[in-house]
Amino acid sequence: MAGIYIHIPFCKQACNYCNFHFSVSLANKEKILRAILKEISLTNNFIETKNVETIYFGGGTPSLLSKDELELILKEINTSFIVAENAEISIEANPDDINKKVLQGWKEIGINRLSVGLQSFDEAELRWMNRAHNATQSLQCIDEIQAAGFTNFSVDLIYGSPLQSNENLINNFNIIAQKKIPHISCYALTVENGTLLNKQIKEHNSPDVDTEKQAEQFQILLNLMEANGYEQYEISNFSKPNFRSKHNSSYWQGKPYFGFGPSAHSFDGINKRRWNIANNSLYIQSLQNELIPYEEEVLTKKQEINEYIMTSLRTIEGLDLQKVEKDFGDDELKRIFSCAKKYVGGGKIIISESSIYLTKKGKFFADGIAADFFVTAD
Repeated sequence: MAGIYIHIPFCKQACNYCNFHFSVSLANKEKILRAILKEISLTNNFIETKNVETIYFGGGTPSLLSKDELELILKEINTSFIVAENAEISIEANPDDINKKVLQGWKEIGINRLSVGLQSFDEAELRWMNRAHNATQSLQCIDEIQAAGFTNFSVDLIYGSPLQSNENLINNFNIIAQKKIPHISCYALTVENGTLLNKQIKEHNSPDVDTEKQAEQFQILLNLMEANGYEQYEISNFSKPNFRSKHNSSYWQGKPYFGFGPSAHSFDGINKRRWNIANNSLYIQSLQNELIPYEEEVLTKKQEINEYIMTSLRTIEGLDLQKVEKDFGDDELKRIFSCAKKYVGGGKIIISESSIYLTKKGKFFADGIAADFFVTAD
């Protein structure tokens, strides 16, 4: 079974930290929609299966599309693919786009999971991020989602911003706990090249992020999540029982997925990756000529191993030792064991009969540990 990701490259305004591909002009929205529909219809045999178990509208801000526009995409997907009866169909949405009518429309066309770009309940912090919504809308949208009957939804939280105190972070989480939100994605604020935030920091118009403060706030979050019954099934993702994101989990599990829209990525589940051009005009022009504007790479065995290490160590299940031996051989299994042993004594890794996984302490060093596990020789 495969997943489908649809990239909707539009936003009302640019958040100061974001480097995703998007445009704040909606002038080409109709043309982009037609191009996405064409791309779906032109799908070849890049992935052997046409059976789909998850569909994810991401961006950008897909909640800027109307019910009818979203339905057109879903209809084309159902024409070109075999969608499971119980498929998880998600949409990313901003709080200011959510209301009773919109929510009802999404339910009518089969959307059954929401991922809300909430980020914070603090007014000053939202203004600093240049978010399109305010703190009142952050609160109201949760009530509206639950009143509409959505039980499967997630909110995004950003921690470690220069404006965020530990008290504000705890307040954000307490609201989430009180509202009984079933899934939370928590991300440390990062400074990406090409963003307004990066420019502001370089020009000394904004304080830089404090990595020690971020580590402290991550620990606060871990403690709060555990105390309130949330499972940290991936470094940045926490859920109540049975509310993991099936779509995002498929990425970490190495399952195949199709990506449609400008800048969207696809993976065949073995060793091939594709990514569409991150240019709306060229994407439209290509699809008007019935050509999908993508680049492709075939992963080397070294890249395959390293990708598996990077993604699996982020999850609660960790590295599957049987999979390592089966897919990469006994020598690779021995090498990974050797790497892992030096972290056991420091309390950062646990080696069980079937897996190698990070402890709570180890999660603070996940990227560094993964890098140490990487194959460096060709």
